[in-house]
Amino acid sequence: MGRIKNNNLSKKFGLKVKIERVKLGISQEKLAEIAGLNRNSIGSIERGETSPTLDTIDSLAKAFGLSLQEIMDLDSR
Repeated sequence: MGRIKNNNLSKKFGLKVKIERVKLGISQEKLAEIAGLNRNSIGSIERGETSPTLDTIDSLAKAFGLSLQEIMDLDSR
């Protein structure tokens, strides 16, 4: 069984964040404001350049109205 590289996981999570943000029709700046995060952090997460902390993931989930389980479901869109 192959291992999933962290970078791949970061990219999948970033894509999930972008999809959810676009579904809401909001900018990275607006998402950052709602989630209490920095806009640059949102961009970095969406590009898969950084792995967010659990606190950041929780903030994003709340901003989207999702549970932690839902935001971490990276295979459904």
